[in-house]
Amino acid sequence: MSLPPEFHELAARVNNWGRWGQEDEIGTMNLITADVVKAAAGCVRTGKRFSLAVELREDGIQNGMIPGRDNPKRTTFLVNHEVFGPGTVATSDDSVVMGIQAGTHWDGLTHATYDDRLYNGHSAKETVTAEDGARKLGIHNVKTLVSRGVLLDVARAKGLDILPPEYAVTPADLEAAEEFGNVKVRAGDIVLVRTGQIRQYFAGEKDMYFYGPGLSVYTPEWFHARDVAAVANDTVTFEVFPPEIEDCFMAVHALHLVEMGMLQGQNWNLEELSADCAEDGVYEFFLEASPEPFVGGVGTPVNPVAIK
Repeated sequence: MSLPPEFHELAARVNNWGRWGQEDEIGTMNLITADVVKAAAGCVRTGKRFSLAVELREDGIQNGMIPGRDNPKRTTFLVNHEVFGPGTVATSDDSVVMGIQAGTHWDGLTHATYDDRLYNGHSAKETVTAEDGARKLGIHNVKTLVSRGVLLDVARAKGLDILPPEYAVTPADLEAAEEFGNVKVRAGDIVLVRTGQIRQYFAGEKDMYFYGPGLSVYTPEWFHARDVAAVANDTVTFEVFPPEIEDCFMAVHALHLVEMGMLQGQNWNLEELSADCAEDGVYEFFLEASPEPFVGGVGTPVNPVAIK
């Protein structure tokens, strides 16, 4: 089943292929310039720090809906082992097996595809293989990801703890959240969109967490017009589920990753940060969210840290 004409019209309007050259493999990361980072550093006023990651645990977010995206299974394989013989310093080591995108993560540019398309004109069939992962556009190409972070607290702007199930966050909602937070999104920003949905996970409602609000298919144009560098939110699907356009599943993934070359993040815990933003009225901060450099990775776990 091919994607509908409306999707292709949206794709044409947000396409960034060739914008930073035909050899580019990092897309909108190019928008985070030295000047953008210097300006972002000015957001640090109090030194307060907030981790935006969920804990990596065996009983974590994943419920088996996505095959192979397993919660971490950690094993301590060395326990107080005297490596250099009896009486020497002893060490303990862990190993872990997990789906890279099981917890708080970035989706890389090869995570989604359609019509054999990947960002900047690469063929998905030729680029992503079981043997090598991503031969181009791998997450390791993003060496650092630090910029000004902006929280758009859509739920709080509406006076809610959690947006209703199946609620599509629209460009109008994003602008209302800007006004609510007295902040303006600018070029090179990392935008964090709070729906409150992760509260379902923390309340033990794991299955309910998988079906909830998310970004509308009409928001990529808004991010494109603002020259946003990356977007993350506090849901597992990122975009509204079920989709607004019939049978057009993962359309926002395709528009962001394939057409725009923009990373998107899921399962970000924005609760503590949002409470602090509401308390002091400051919705901008310095954000460090660099990927783990998995060569060939189609995504990466991350422990984002917001500093105010």
